[in-house]
Amino acid sequence: MKQTVVGFGLLIAAILALLKISEYTYLSGSLDTELILGGIAIAFFVLGTYLNKKMNPPKEIVIDSAKENFVVDEAAIIKLGITKREYEVLESMNKGHSNQGIAEELFLSESTVKTHVSSLLVKLDAQRRTDALNKAKAFGLIP
Repeated sequence: MKQTVVGFGLLIAAILALLKISEYTYLSGSLDTELILGGIAIAFFVLGTYLNKKMNPPKEIVIDSAKENFVVDEAAIIKLGITKREYEVLESMNKGHSNQGIAEELFLSESTVKTHVSSLLVKLDAQRRTDALNKAKAFGLIP
């Protein structure tokens, strides 16, 4: 953190010095000095861009391999009496979709989705959707 503050402080000081020199060259009418200052400004721009990329490398995307290798516990689905459509609703709930979002994704009416959600809550013995998702994860129904 200290290096960053000192580095940017020096860059600001250099820019202020360049502005003062530029003001002097403008008043004296010397164009050659302005071209040199323009080149220096471009060099500082490139240096700043390089330092920014070095200090803030792109973030790696981590894919949870546990989700990729997840196997649904079919026996638990049969034991709980969850239908195929209810399981599809459960998967959409796990993605964080609202009732309306689930209805659009599965081409159902919103009232049908509410019915399936209520049925899932009863079958999973849950009070809320988050409870249902936690219990479904415990049963091995969703990753």
